[in-house]
Amino acid sequence: MTDSIEERRQAPYLEGLALFGEDRHEEAILKYEESLAVDPVWTESMHGKAMALMQLERYDEAIELGLRIVELDPNDAFAHTSLSIFYQRKGLIDEAEEEGAKARMISWKEELKSNPDARPPGPAGNLDVFQ
Repeated sequence: MTDSIEERRQAPYLEGLALFGEDRHEEAILKYEESLAVDPVWTESMHGKAMALMQLERYDEAIELGLRIVELDPNDAFAHTSLSIFYQRKGLIDEAEEEGAKARMISWKEELKSNPDARPPGPAGNLDVFQ
């Protein structure tokens, strides 16, 4: 009996997560790539690989992968948040703020589904605290 695509992509992905947690980012990338060889558009492995690339300061590659994720799923708030971080670390502040704003808007729209009274997100850097 052969393993399902889910099982074949999941095992190396989970190994990659464990390696990432041990700060073994190069090895983690290899595991994420193994997972992506099974399913080239599985965004979970893409996210993991992009974060490992960021930890290695390979920002251009992380950005490229982040852009691929949002191409596949434009409403992935985590992808936009990650892109914001990658851009910020590279010193591209305008791009970072733009991606951060996209992430906040996507998250707000998602919250509206269960809370129609949810307040819209504030501007970048806004930390409204409600008591």
